[in-house]
Amino acid sequence: MSCRKLTIIGGGGVRTPLLLYGLLEREASLGLCEVVLYDIERERAELMAVLGRELIRQLGGAFTLTVTTDLEAAVADATAIITSVRVGGLRARARDERLAIEHGAVGQETTGVGGWAMALRTIPVVLEHARVIERVNPEAWVLVFTNPAGVITQALTAQTRLRVLGICDTPSELFHRIARALGEPPEQVVCDYFGLNHLGWVRAVFVRGRDEMPRLLQDEEALRHLYPADLFDPGLIRALGLIPTEYVFFYYAHTRALENQRRVGASRGEELEHLNEQLFRDLAREIGAGRPREALATYRAYLRRRSASYLRLEGNAESALHGEMPEVEDPFVAATGYHRVALETLMALWGTEPRRLVLNVLNRGAIADLEPDDVVEVPCLVAHQDVRPLAIGRLPDAVRGLVLSVKTYERLVIRAAVERSARWARLALLVHPLIGEWEVAQRIFAAFHRQDPGHLGFANDERSP
Repeated sequence: MSCRKLTIIGGGGVRTPLLLYGLLEREASLGLCEVVLYDIERERAELMAVLGRELIRQLGGAFTLTVTTDLEAAVADATAIITSVRVGGLRARARDERLAIEHGAVGQETTGVGGWAMALRTIPVVLEHARVIERVNPEAWVLVFTNPAGVITQALTAQTRLRVLGICDTPSELFHRIARALGEPPEQVVCDYFGLNHLGWVRAVFVRGRDEMPRLLQDEEALRHLYPADLFDPGLIRALGLIPTEYVFFYYAHTRALENQRRVGASRGEELEHLNEQLFRDLAREIGAGRPREALATYRAYLRRRSASYLRLEGNAESALHGEMPEVEDPFVAATGYHRVALETLMALWGTEPRRLVLNVLNRGAIADLEPDDVVEVPCLVAHQDVRPLAIGRLPDAVRGLVLSVKTYERLVIRAAVERSARWARLALLVHPLIGEWEVAQRIFAAFHRQDPGHLGFANDERSP
């Protein structure tokens, strides 16, 4: 087996040690000899590297782990490159969500106003990275964990010649919860899934060849426990005849989500900004005192609180900063999550046995209602450098309009980011089903121009079409 190099762009992010843990579990199978963390904030990346090296020590790993601020050196000779960047950091996310709430829209990282601002801020940076990869290492696989993942993947496939896959752990998390509700091992459950990133549904659930969806839809208690918080009325799920992923909550219950954010007085991004600031202070103290084991324990506790509080603010009006959180599985050893999806994808790409994975890929006719060059989130057969989306057919009537309007928004926001066009950015907000009002869109433009002129200043550009 060849010796492989993996590069993480955005290696100073808080999920990096989780990914490194997963890589260590499969080190021999993956053939890894080197992992490189690239980040413009070297100090943060070095903290993550200390945790990573402690994991290597504890698990007896052998690959080297290095940190660099040189993008060309980072991506050169890499077999795969994971991009997981957050332009502007959590401060930008918190600001985006606060501005959304102030303008009467739900404050969420990838959906609505938050997703719009994040896309406009992020697409130009990711395309800059892509140009370097095209020049230095055009044959590498690029795995997109950068949010909004579906939009970023579509921008990259449209603007570059790179081999790109968008990855998200939301579908696999739902599949495992469905298996648990049915009392079946996850490997025996096949979910027929379709949609866009953070806008997907399960339309059938097969266990040993039999569709168990009708039985599941009649089990109200099971339906309520498919999500990390109280998100969907079982009656809604039965009416749809589909099981939505958790992010569809922001479309089907956006008023409740906004009311809960106002009740708590914060958004998820604002709370995570606080948790992350505390984490990095604690890590710097522990690592500065030469206590990497204790630093890793601090990080593990952080992951538990972050995981346990997921969507509880928007769904239940519960803060992540106060009170007891429900017990959750140790994120390092959990069967699902960011690191598991990355590992499954790498194992499939570098293996010979076909695996069925949900990925963000070019549509190529999988969903009949969308264009071939649209990026969709669908099951794919992956093996030996080959990725084939499975046919979905036409979208169900109950969700077709929503999917088409969100995809139209995605196309427009990509065009706005690439062309730095105020016209397309406004239209993107106008057609988004969570905005849809011109006066609101204009006020949002003005607010974001004032708050983030460095990234979104073009929103004040009044050029004619």
